[in-house]
Amino acid sequence: MAPVAAPTHEDIVAHGESLKQKPNVPAKAAPTEDEILVLNTIRCLAADLCQQYKGGHPGTVMGAASIGVALWRYLMRYNPSNPDWFPRDRFVLSAGHACLLQYMMLHFSGYKAWTLDEIKNYHAPTMSGIAAGHPEIEFPGVEVTTGPLGQGIANAVGLAMAGKQLGAMYNKPDFPVVDGKVWCFTGDGCLQEGVGQEAISMAGHFGLDNLILIYDNNAITVDGRIDNCFTDDTSAKLKATGWEVIEVYDGSNDLSGIVKALEQAKQVKGKPVMVNIRTIIGIYSSKAGSGPVHGAALGDDDVAYVKSQLGFNPHEKFVVPPKVYDYFEECKPRGERYEAEWNEMMARYAKAYPKENAELQRRLAGKLREGWESSIPSKDQLPQSAIPTRKASGIMVQALVAEDPTFVAGSADLIESTFVGWKGMTEFQKPESGLGDYSGRQIRYGIREFAMVAVGNGFAAYQRGMFIPIMSTFFMFWLYAAPAVRMSALQKLRFIGVATHDAIGIGEDGPTHQPIALASFYRALPDFNLIRPADAEEVVGAYLVALEAENTPSLFALSRQAVPLLSGTDRTKVAKGGYVVLGDENATPDITLLATGAEVARAVQVAEKLQEKLKATVRVVSMPSLKHFDAQPASYRRSVIPSNKSLVVAIEAYASFGWAKYAHGGCHMHSFGHSAPQDTLYEHFGFGIDNMTQKIGDWAESRRSSSGGWDLPGVGEYEELLLGTVGH
Repeated sequence: MAPVAAPTHEDIVAHGESLKQKPNVPAKAAPTEDEILVLNTIRCLAADLCQQYKGGHPGTVMGAASIGVALWRYLMRYNPSNPDWFPRDRFVLSAGHACLLQYMMLHFSGYKAWTLDEIKNYHAPTMSGIAAGHPEIEFPGVEVTTGPLGQGIANAVGLAMAGKQLGAMYNKPDFPVVDGKVWCFTGDGCLQEGVGQEAISMAGHFGLDNLILIYDNNAITVDGRIDNCFTDDTSAKLKATGWEVIEVYDGSNDLSGIVKALEQAKQVKGKPVMVNIRTIIGIYSSKAGSGPVHGAALGDDDVAYVKSQLGFNPHEKFVVPPKVYDYFEECKPRGERYEAEWNEMMARYAKAYPKENAELQRRLAGKLREGWESSIPSKDQLPQSAIPTRKASGIMVQALVAEDPTFVAGSADLIESTFVGWKGMTEFQKPESGLGDYSGRQIRYGIREFAMVAVGNGFAAYQRGMFIPIMSTFFMFWLYAAPAVRMSALQKLRFIGVATHDAIGIGEDGPTHQPIALASFYRALPDFNLIRPADAEEVVGAYLVALEAENTPSLFALSRQAVPLLSGTDRTKVAKGGYVVLGDENATPDITLLATGAEVARAVQVAEKLQEKLKATVRVVSMPSLKHFDAQPASYRRSVIPSNKSLVVAIEAYASFGWAKYAHGGCHMHSFGHSAPQDTLYEHFGFGIDNMTQKIGDWAESRRSSSGGWDLPGVGEYEELLLGTVGH
């Protein structure tokens, strides 16, 4: 196939003219000289900034410059002098590779931190800049960290749901306390990702008319023309999922048309809106409309060509004419006026609605309701009979969620299986559906695990501490959600994850539902809490850890099968990650058994049998969180696991990965699971009490030294005690 020639400037002009021929497209107003200067300045800056360190994404910035100008100059409600002003409109750049456009708009509209010198650090060899390669939540004017395509759409849906819920709770006649819009800039890639489609479906179902999705439809991705892999009629598809769609056909040039379309989108009621804006990626580059302009610097010659086309000196870099700053001059005082008007309204609101105002102020401060601790049952108030830890989690949901609007709970189609419901709850639903209303705090995410957590990130990011999302599904399907969980941890966004059916104990659902290796990923994830509680008492402790961790997401791996309430468990020690639940804490044991979750009770039974079999002292350590244990002082860790004096064995019905750090040997899974009742599976895979007693006992006997102590394995000599057991 012959190579496709890059379009010339004349081709681009002709393309723009052809777009005018679309049916029912109103004639566009010609941009003013100042508008042309602003747009062209942005295009030349994008070319210079990417060329400076020979990296980045110039094409989308150049093609979509008019979208950025329309939003920051005309449409959005924000205050550059106070980036965190609470009732602001939220902007999410789901197509995060176009971050230079956002950075430039923050600079021109008056955000103090975003100086031109700071933006020049884009792709610079420095660790101190804020102009990251994709937007990051830590920096002023950035609502969420975006990068992996599609998740930004779901984050925006979560932000919109949060806004809707707050509005339903606190808005009163003549007091629009929370009525901001959520603007999400997306591209072709985000709309191909599954999480984007999951979130779009959810937004349509809920009728989120405070959400406006701006589709930069440039028909180019890294690989080239989008029609190589994607020929969906996106407008028709979104209409079918309950969205309003507005079309703009010359988005690189028709600034007034974009402004009118976005103003129209703000007026739509009862539906989210997509504004489908056709643009020319890399406009005025010799590579315009092609793949190479998407994700690579243009090259010195093409940068010079762009500047020549636009009337700029090819030899001057980073030029911003004074008229460009003049054009944006009103943004800052306008934002300050918005905030002053809102503050005046809130002063009146506090007098008219003191109860609602007090609650809102508490939540703005990120505090839980006063006295929440007293609602948590003590150990003697917990069920004394054996119950699944998933049911114990339900007890905590009832205790915490019902009375505190900070919590929003929900599941991916598993409310009853994950016990995240509570008495008298209202579902978050479009009011006219008859299923609930926007004040509802029980969310049916549908069978959309990835979007569930990405939407939860939007809730958590809306105002730190104002929302604590509780999200739930079977542990195995937290693998579907893992990319969003990773972004939760990266952004330090707190959520509470309920992961039930956590091991082979789920039984007849079979190996497809039995997570053998997933815990290894979550234990390795930075800034994340994976907690596998042994019983109801440790479940309480897990919730306490999660609530204390204001900047850390937490996931609880919970059993489907019943486990006994153990006498040695202690909620206050879950935060230590590991502690002694059986045995004398002040005497060094002959054998130490480490276990988590449902296997702790089995370890206790094995310990009792081993003591009789070997005439040895045996300690059992519950290790609900390896991360928290690792964070303890070495003296504490050594006192709990005396691996230099005691023979240490780990027991967990997961893969053994990671346990060699703590133990000399272990009883673990070495294959996928199977479909059978859970008791049958525990026996089949070697986790029966008698089998483990024999395996551990025989191994211990083989390690006895002539002096009566133990021949302890060295580093790298971890032994798998269930290898060769039936089923492995």
